[in-house]
Amino acid sequence: MELIERKFVFDDIDFVQFLGLNDQNYNVIESKFKSNFNIRGNSITVTGTNSELTLISKAFDELVYMLKKNGSLSPEDVAQVIGLVMVNTDEDKLFNKNYYSEVVLHAAKEVIKAKTPTQRKYFQKVTENDIVFAIGPAGTGKTFLAVAMAIASLRRNEVSKIVLSRPAVEAGESLGFLPGDLNEKIDPYLKPLTDALQQMLTPEKYKVLLEKGIIEITPLAYMRGRTLNYSFIILDEAQNATITQMKMFLTRLGVHSKAIITGDITQIDLPENKGSGLINAKDILNNIKGIEFIYFTEKDVVRHKLVADIIKAYENAKSNAKSTKDEKHDGYDRANNQISEEA
Repeated sequence: MELIERKFVFDDIDFVQFLGLNDQNYNVIESKFKSNFNIRGNSITVTGTNSELTLISKAFDELVYMLKKNGSLSPEDVAQVIGLVMVNTDEDKLFNKNYYSEVVLHAAKEVIKAKTPTQRKYFQKVTENDIVFAIGPAGTGKTFLAVAMAIASLRRNEVSKIVLSRPAVEAGESLGFLPGDLNEKIDPYLKPLTDALQQMLTPEKYKVLLEKGIIEITPLAYMRGRTLNYSFIILDEAQNATITQMKMFLTRLGVHSKAIITGDITQIDLPENKGSGLINAKDILNNIKGIEFIYFTEKDVVRHKLVADIIKAYENAKSNAKSTKDEKHDGYDRANNQISEEA
């Protein structure tokens, strides 16, 4: 069988990053094919059959696309791409851009993808805008995807810092009455954020970035007076931010920064005399260019199947309660009108 030699030049990417630490990515590529590979400068010369060179060319295209989009490439990524290329020999069936339009982050142990149409719209709008509000029930991936997008942005060197924040007003508790120092007091409130970070980065990597100040986790009240440049900022549980706090948070945005605000307007823990900053922002900021609002429903729930059913049941109960209250109010008005007429 005739062997063909072909040279692949990689002059528009970080070739060292493409090859991987200690050539780990390159070693995976070599092990998956029968062809001979030779590295010289920023190129790889491959000698093999025409059919295998076609597969290698497709694999290289996919790997370059992945590296450009995500800012990193791991041996696991390389093995996955080559496996898919070998299975899908028809070019139209390759996952390429259609596949990666759903990929948010190649995390430590998994590929995090936008799984529902609303999640994909969320991902797209965050890419296109500097401020995005994600509003909807628990379990729809609002916070998890926001953290994944922040890490991906950091990897691509689009930002130099990730700032995560939450209002420390939940479940009727006050920080002043909780034991411990500030970090110990706020830890329970910020646990969903730290859990997501450690899952995506590994606990060790998370600890290093936290110690270097590249990742910062802080209560909302402690952001007053700051300007955050080159930062990816996430405000979680924003329904519990007051109107004043929401305005304060949004005006922290500095140059080359991006913010995601997530919340569920059916789960407000603020005192009755304080309005929700999330509801207020939804009403007054929805026509500003560069600010987008994404609304999730129970159809976007990606937790246990029963979670969506539970959310739907509570929504139905709330609607029924409102209808009953309206009917009682109408009955009261009709009764009063009848009394007035009789008088």
